[in-house]
Amino acid sequence: MKSIFLRGDRQSAGRGRSRAALFYGALALTVFAILPLAVTGARGGTETARFVTLSGHTSDLTDAEFSPDGKLVITASSDKTAKIWDARSGALLQTLAGHKEAIKTARFSPDGSRALTAAQDNTAKIWDVKAGKVLLTLSGHTDPLEDAEFSPDGRFIVTAARDSTARIWDANSGASIAVLNGHTGPVMHAVFSPNGRRVLTGSSDHTAKVWDAATGNLVFTLAGHNGLISGVAFSPDGHRIATSSTDKTARIWDADTGNLVAALLGHTRAVEFAVYSPDGKKILTGSSDKLGILWDANTGARLMTLSGHSRAVMFASFSPDGKHVATASYDSTARIWDATTGAPLMVLAGHGREVNHVRYSPDGIHVVDASFDLTARIWDVSHPVPAMVAAPAAPSAAASAAPGAAMRGAPSPMAPAGK
Repeated sequence: MKSIFLRGDRQSAGRGRSRAALFYGALALTVFAILPLAVTGARGGTETARFVTLSGHTSDLTDAEFSPDGKLVITASSDKTAKIWDARSGALLQTLAGHKEAIKTARFSPDGSRALTAAQDNTAKIWDVKAGKVLLTLSGHTDPLEDAEFSPDGRFIVTAARDSTARIWDANSGASIAVLNGHTGPVMHAVFSPNGRRVLTGSSDHTAKVWDAATGNLVFTLAGHNGLISGVAFSPDGHRIATSSTDKTARIWDADTGNLVAALLGHTRAVEFAVYSPDGKKILTGSSDKLGILWDANTGARLMTLSGHSRAVMFASFSPDGKHVATASYDSTARIWDATTGAPLMVLAGHGREVNHVRYSPDGIHVVDASFDLTARIWDVSHPVPAMVAAPAAPSAAASAAPGAAMRGAPSPMAPAGK
């Protein structure tokens, strides 16, 4: 197996030694936990799922996602750093240090060459992924940032902050293009429409708003919730909007007119998020009532309930093919479900504290989760089995070996044994 710190076989010996020194320095700060997960199926017998633990942060993790090509993972933390990892081996590649307060969000650009972080020091930063260096700092907000993302073409950035505004920036120059004024409370979420022409924001003022991304002008306000807006999402075709709220409901809106299409009633506590399936036909909500609910995105009809978590369901992600759903919960687990039947498929257990995020890799083979226990995990979920129940197995001798042992001839942690 090639050493992961080598970018090519034709590097000079001097540069190779320098890279090696950086790599082993990173290993000194990073503990790899490459363990099997004992899995018992409904018909008996066991299978082994694999995971890699990403260790190195010194405070709660707040976000985690794969790069567009699936080769990297970025994590964000309250320790004021973001980190970039090799998604196959779990090796730490870069630490993005420069923020003065906790980082709330970390994202890759659409081409994967840059990273975006939003922090409670009132700034966002754009980073070169390969070099781990700051390219631009976006300054202008007067209160902590809550959210940030690239436009679909990577040319622009939207940020959301507790100063009751969102801002649109030029991603290449860092210039402020527009300030989205209109909310009367902290702006918690901001996303671009799939075509990049509009921006959707959600606020603690109980409203969501749609803006023209080119001019910053308000298009319309989505009013009707009676609590903080906890999540916002455009449908994949951009014609519908889903919002979730602490008022125990989610709502579907017409993204062209702003008219209410349906109110999703059924949760008994705050709804934490609402996400669309890749084909736009379903919406998944999760709640502090410990449930996930799948809804028909056209009619608002309740399709099925995902029951099994023992604490709040905080985040979810559909697999790229839409066949499975991953949920993250404060019960310290993530879970995989059949998106057609609602059947539970896998319980990804082992974190020592709450799990707050989970996302699929672009190929749908892995998920990455993030936890308040200071770690993230990359799980192989390529073979979910109905009624599968999982619990951490005792570490094997190989897994208990010195850090980096997997790099010295052991099977790749995310590959089947023997490959």
